[in-house]
Amino acid sequence: MTDDCSLMTFSIHTLPISGDTILAPMDGYSDWPFRSVCRELGSAMSYTEFINALDVLQGHPYNHRKLVFLPEERPVVYQIFDSDPDRLLEVALRLQAHGPDVIDVNLGCSAKQVSGRGAGAGLLRTPEKIAEIFRKLTHSLGVPVTAKMRLGWDDASRNYLEIARLLEDHGAAAIAVHARTKAQAYGGQADWDAIAEIVQAVRIPVIGNGDVRLPEDIERMKAHTGCAAVMIGRGAVGNPWIFARQAREAVPLETVRRTVGVHFERTLACYGEAHGLLIFRKHADRYLRPYAPPVEIRQRLLTTSSVSEFQSLLDEIFLSQI
Repeated sequence: MTDDCSLMTFSIHTLPISGDTILAPMDGYSDWPFRSVCRELGSAMSYTEFINALDVLQGHPYNHRKLVFLPEERPVVYQIFDSDPDRLLEVALRLQAHGPDVIDVNLGCSAKQVSGRGAGAGLLRTPEKIAEIFRKLTHSLGVPVTAKMRLGWDDASRNYLEIARLLEDHGAAAIAVHARTKAQAYGGQADWDAIAEIVQAVRIPVIGNGDVRLPEDIERMKAHTGCAAVMIGRGAVGNPWIFARQAREAVPLETVRRTVGVHFERTLACYGEAHGLLIFRKHADRYLRPYAPPVEIRQRLLTTSSVSEFQSLLDEIFLSQI
């Protein structure tokens, strides 16, 4: 990583971004242990897991974990969600004190408990509320404000061009676009043509997201859409080497083993042994999937509550591949 602006790929307002791939904010995945691994392999920015405005206001006991980041992760983006413009403003002002480089508003979460109360992708149904949110935040904050959006609520209301122009008109410094509707969730095919339309419709940077699973998909999306950068979510889980543009099958076994070890250590440091082991299981399962470990060993790995047993089983699986 470097602070050399000569390596800048694009900028978010005056903030230089060096790189064209970014780990997507994913609830339950984009904590600092995983973000830091991806950042070291080439992810250009660190988006937090989404932060519930109500959790901040009510003092949720575990909320601080979502706010922690390493200095070397910068630029760091806090992503927040809520349906109320005033609550979002109050929370953004509070979070700004923790020193993020950017505040991002979630306009894309399709989960029923979020979108169903008018937050996340639910805001796409109320463009006037999005305008109010961005007018308030961009006038009051000292850091750039961005958005991550979907193409609309469903196929009958694909209002992405209206939303993108509205965001730009009310001060958004960049837009990340998951090229699916709320109704699609994560199914079907991402519409890269829609990303290209948004790129042509606005002057601020557009970050493309959706169906990037292989290194070659990064260049395909950039060529197809003209986006400033590519955001990778599910395609990076178990495969952070995609940010280094390495094919997963070409990553040496010892490199995988070392990276898994670093990620595991950081997860334990972040959450403590008991909860950290629970959190890391889903990552371990994805890291090890290419090696097809025996069913019995995989089952033990994903159910043990002993850190030492977990580590021994990991070692056993890696040694079986030599």
